This record gives sequence, structure tokens and C-alpha cells, in this order.
Amino acid sequence: MTSLQEKINNDWKQAMKLRDPKKDTLGLMKNELKNKAILERSASHTTTIEDDAALEVFGKMAKQRHESIKSFQAGNRPDLVEKEAFELAIIESYLPKQLTDDEIKTLVQSVVSELPATSIKDLGKVMGVVMGRAKGKADGNRISPIVKQILETI
Repeated sequence: MTSLQEKINNDWKQAMKLRDPKKDTLGLMKNELKNKAILERSASHTTTIEDDAALEVFGKMAKQRHESIKSFQAGNRPDLVEKEAFELAIIESYLPKQLTDDEIKTLVQSVVSELPATSIKDLGKVMGVVMGRAKGKADGNRISPIVKQILETI
């Protein structure tokens, strides 16, 4: 099985050959992975990166695109919104499928019953476990209100 980094490299090469417009975004992704590997490398002097770290990088890139889209929409720049949305779609195609709100609620409820969380004071404990299990599949900004809502009804 190929790593995510190898997949990006292969997809980038293919896009270059075909003169596919997504080659630029794949190149950005490839460079971000390389930069992350350089920052994290120790004495091994390798430029490979684990899939978990790659997903973290892609998640960060996707979040940046979401923020840029909001800013460009507020600034009435549809041309830049379109460009960022195109990049976002490519980046998200390499991320795991995002959890729905119902799936997040189910996850939170199972964690609450496992821990046993009894009040809103257990928010930190519950968030820590839920974020670990939903890593890369849901943003903390989506999880937090659901955890608060469930803990407030206990």
C-alpha cells in the first residue's frame, strides 16, 4: 500500500503529464508535506512523512482555504472564491470522509457513557477523547457545541 505522500507525488506527476489544472494544488500539497518532513526529521535525514502527519497538514491547508473563501466572499471577490474552492476540493479529496453531526452526536454519547461524564465540568475530558477518536474526521469547532449540548442535558 502506498503512503499518502507517494500518492500525492504520483498524482502530481500524472497531472503534469496531462497538463491538468490541479497540478498546481498538488504541487502545493507536495511541498507542504516536504516542509513538514524537513521540520520533523531527526538524524534519519529522510523527507518521508507518516500518513497521520500528512492528514494533519492537509487538514490545516483545508482550514486555510475555508477561511480564505469566507474572506473573499466578504470582499466580493468571486474570482478568488472560485480559485480557493477549486483548491479546497482537491485537498479534501485526500482527507478522510468527514463525520456528520449525527455521527458526532453518537460518538459523543458513547464517550460520555464510557467516561462517565456527569456534568459540563467534564467538558475537557470528553473533548479530549472525542477529538482523539475523530481525528481528521471532524473539526473541533463542530464537535465542541455538540459536546456542550449533550453535557448540559445530563
